Amino acid sequence: MSRIHEALKKAEQERATVQAASGGVLTSPLTVDRAAATVSAPDAEARRSSLPTEQLLAHTAGYLRFDDLRKHCAHPQWHLDPSVNVFINSALTAHGSEQFRTLRSRLYQMRASQPLHTLLVTSSIPAEGKTFVTNNLAQAIVRQPDRRALIIDADLRCSRLHVPLGAPPAPGLTDYLRGDVDEMAIIQHGLEGNLCFIPGGNQVTNPSELLSNGRLRTLLDRVTPVFDWVILDSAPLLPVADSSLLADLVDGVLLVVRAGQTPAETAQRACQELQGRNVVGVVLNAVGPKDAYGAYYSSPYGYTYGYGHTVEPKTAQPSLHSVDE
Repeated sequence: MSRIHEALKKAEQERATVQAASGGVLTSPLTVDRAAATVSAPDAEARRSSLPTEQLLAHTAGYLRFDDLRKHCAHPQWHLDPSVNVFINSALTAHGSEQFRTLRSRLYQMRASQPLHTLLVTSSIPAEGKTFVTNNLAQAIVRQPDRRALIIDADLRCSRLHVPLGAPPAPGLTDYLRGDVDEMAIIQHGLEGNLCFIPGGNQVTNPSELLSNGRLRTLLDRVTPVFDWVILDSAPLLPVADSSLLADLVDGVLLVVRAGQTPAETAQRACQELQGRNVVGVVLNAVGPKDAYGAYYSSPYGYTYGYGHTVEPKTAQPSLHSVDE
């Protein structure tokens, strides 16, 4: 009996320590608020820093802190591709970056009236610019002070989000969904700042089954409180069912349509596939100069960027401006 008493007493002491570290509130792994994700006591911080990576998540009573995540995740060297990044390419920065800032502002306006922390970016068919939009939207977000963004390559059939980042493609989401690695092994932090990335991972033959096995929902529940935005780049809607599965796991969907390429009936079919989901807007990508707002957007570098109007979802939402690729 004495041993049982000692074990219970020790367990109670450990519970009290964890409760003090979380500001007096114990949270479950799947119900976490952002305040709890950033609170810690100095002694708890010292204890966490000495833990092996695989024990970190369990020790923190189900929640993560950004500093812990950044310390224990992978740190490869990224090499951003300036040809598709409007914030580091001098020929693109003047106007392309402003359009993504506008898109960012519209999303924050929507968040004021609805929960909107996880966002799926998809398209009707391939090559419409969804990966370009995902990358640059995240770049716009993390350029705000103290804003944190995580981008996830959930296009497990043709993972490409690592390319504009110049990041390793694996280990990634497929490896986590198969149970081969934990969260810290797949999350990358490759540059200064608050942008993190989960690549697609090693190629698999059963992407739909992996996306629906429940582990992705668990991953999102664990990482979403750490970031201001979690943005998923997914496969096109019409060829495969993957994006329809993912749309049920996120707060909102952003549909990318390429001007002059996507047939109207194809875009309409994509909207039908998304019925019942929260479509927050449609980005019209790669608008030609004839449809631009005028000479004000003429580039001094000899290349003109056109920005058309965004197609609105059926429900009334603030308009989202389109961007050029």
